[in-house]
Amino acid sequence: MVLSRGAGLLVGALAVACLVLFGRSAPSDQPARSLPAEAVRDVVANRVMTWNICNPCEESDLDRAAEIATYAPQVVGLQEACVRDVERIRDHLETHYGLVYHVEYGAVLRNWGRCGGVPWRPGEYGQAVLSAAPMTDVVDEEYPDGGSEDRGYMAVTTTVGGQSVRVFNTHLAERRQEAVRAEQAGVLAAEVARHDRAIVLGDFNAVPGAPELDDLWALAEDADPQCHPTDLGDCEVTTDWHSKFDYVFLRGIVPLEHRVRPSRFSDHHMLYTDLRTGREHRAA
Repeated sequence: MVLSRGAGLLVGALAVACLVLFGRSAPSDQPARSLPAEAVRDVVANRVMTWNICNPCEESDLDRAAEIATYAPQVVGLQEACVRDVERIRDHLETHYGLVYHVEYGAVLRNWGRCGGVPWRPGEYGQAVLSAAPMTDVVDEEYPDGGSEDRGYMAVTTTVGGQSVRVFNTHLAERRQEAVRAEQAGVLAAEVARHDRAIVLGDFNAVPGAPELDDLWALAEDADPQCHPTDLGDCEVTTDWHSKFDYVFLRGIVPLEHRVRPSRFSDHHMLYTDLRTGREHRAA
């Protein structure tokens, strides 16, 4: 049967819409990527991670899940994350690696060109937190001034190492926007200061000695005990361009072990730390 020209155009448009709507990531029944022999086999109850997963942005969510599964943190803060990608990452973590996470989102943009979907229902983009324990008291806030792109922070209360803690996840304004980042960091620091125990994860787009981070340094320490704003030589870089932009800031919590792991699936490295909680063990 020969389709009319109008019907053919409609079929083609629907096919394109479906591609945009469901994206290009691998289906959940795709074989899992093999983990390294030294990979963790269960969630590490006192481990937290931060990772900016975009750029390149069109990476396989199955590969991203495998990277996270290798270290299996209790809490993961993701930046530059599309909701659909996080949903698939979470699904792959459970289906292929047996790691079950709760999820909360801190979306700041709705953009179908960046995250798929359709123009009238675009995908959401921003931060996300995966946690092996349930999360409560969720806060999702945009900064008053995002700079060249909307930016914000999210916060949740969850359990790390068997203890309740407030976890923040943020992405500050792009480079060469120091004044905007300083204002954003001030907003974030005011919220962090309300808690005696807090973990602040994120991509701050600033090196440790940058003045815009002064408010946060006044409240918290970097997870790497050798990294200080006045001694930059001891701060391990977290990006492909040899700068430290990614942090695990700790307030009222002592780090046990700190690691930076480059990934070929992002220009930001995975940064994780194990915390000294008095209950350093792997969750069953």
